[in-house]
Amino acid sequence: MERHDLRGTARRVLLIALAIGVLGEIVLDGSAAGINVLMMTTAVLAAGWLVRRPGRAPDPLDAWLPISALVLAGFVAIRADPFLAALDLTGAAAFTAASVAAFSGLAVTRRSLSVILVIGAWLIESTLAGAARLLIGARPAPRDTPRTWPAWLGPVARGLVLAVPLVLIFAVLFASADPIFRRGFDEVLGFRVDLGSLPGRLLFICGIAWLAAGLLAVAARGMPQVETASLGAAAPPTTIGLPRSLGAMEALVVLAAVDAIVALFVGLQLAYLFGGSDMLAAAGLTYSAYARRGYFELVAAAGLAGGILVFLEYQVVTRPRVYVSASIALVALTIVVLASAVLRLKLYQDAYGWTELRLYVAVSIAAMAVTLAALAVFLATDRTRWLGHVMAVIGLVSLITLNLIAPAAFVAERNVERIIDPSLVPPDGQAALDADYLGVLPDDAVPALVAALPQLSGNDAFRIERALDRRERALAEAPYGTPFSWNLGRERAKAALRTVPD
Repeated sequence: MERHDLRGTARRVLLIALAIGVLGEIVLDGSAAGINVLMMTTAVLAAGWLVRRPGRAPDPLDAWLPISALVLAGFVAIRADPFLAALDLTGAAAFTAASVAAFSGLAVTRRSLSVILVIGAWLIESTLAGAARLLIGARPAPRDTPRTWPAWLGPVARGLVLAVPLVLIFAVLFASADPIFRRGFDEVLGFRVDLGSLPGRLLFICGIAWLAAGLLAVAARGMPQVETASLGAAAPPTTIGLPRSLGAMEALVVLAAVDAIVALFVGLQLAYLFGGSDMLAAAGLTYSAYARRGYFELVAAAGLAGGILVFLEYQVVTRPRVYVSASIALVALTIVVLASAVLRLKLYQDAYGWTELRLYVAVSIAAMAVTLAALAVFLATDRTRWLGHVMAVIGLVSLITLNLIAPAAFVAERNVERIIDPSLVPPDGQAALDADYLGVLPDDAVPALVAALPQLSGNDAFRIERALDRRERALAEAPYGTPFSWNLGRERAKAALRTVPD
């Protein structure tokens, strides 16, 4: 590309990034997360498509990336749940960045996990520092002959630079001191002089524009560091500086040790947890006391086992059949560990009810089980390089599922059902309504709580009514009043609260 073409591209990207910064200041500054997130995601994707490199068509297989970004950004405007919104926002940002890379003509989906990690690192670096390279590239070219200006232009320009700030200062002072001057100033000029928030707004615009410019630079210029290295989907890890250095025997020792400890735990689960209460009674333990604990630790252990398998796959030099068999055995044992975590979580939930955290754990267990099943297939077929793609799809499906479930509403409905229908609570369970917890659930839970009020009585109804009253006052305050913070969950909560009798 010619030098003047690079300069023109840099200037165009900087101007579009500045426009995105102004849009961000308008829709984000002072507003809660809502439809503004979808607007910004759409703007960045459109800008990335607009500045993409000519003659480099995106890979059709990457079409799912911008669609996923828009879907997750849209859920921020649907679910009024801060934690879920943070997950959606993180996913939308990741898919937006991947989409921008795909717009440059770089095939993303076809790449292996190791290459995608390199692309991610380069995207982060470009987002943080790419604007500086654009500013350097946008500088005017040196002139062969000095530019001649009219003799009067320089003094006038210097005088204006000195005079304008002084005039603005005097105007602000006079407007503050004299209401008649202020009224006339407003009527004649049609605007108010208020520089109090201007520096902060300019800083906000510049910050968003800087990040947007760095990201859009990828769409406009591509990733030379990635493209010059032969990084196809079938490339081995050695192509990105990750040489395989672990022998098959060392890997087998690691697998044998981990298999042994996991197998010992699985054996105990088969004998005690899955074997019923008789075995536990013989050991002096009650079934509920034994089972209602440890599911967080078991999920962490399953994640660690999966991480060990992935690490070994990227480091082992050779893959003899015994190594593959030991790896698949660890996957099978880990799935049993997850089954133990599921049973423990169910028993705990039956006894004490749902919380958002328990729901997130349940979804994460399901996602891990599917991931482990895919890992077993990839281990058997020597295709673990595709595990990252499967994990991305599983993560996307999990997020969409959570948004469709609406965790806060789900938890509120299930816990109210336990009070209305005591048969849902086991004999040794806790049937009391935790009104304090339900009262601090996100806004998605409000319609369910309002609908349940007529069926509650006594102290439960009183505490829920107080919580709803506090929520109504909070929803009436900024930053929820701006149109850019519109959110379907919050609007439903407001509508439900208006039906509560005073």
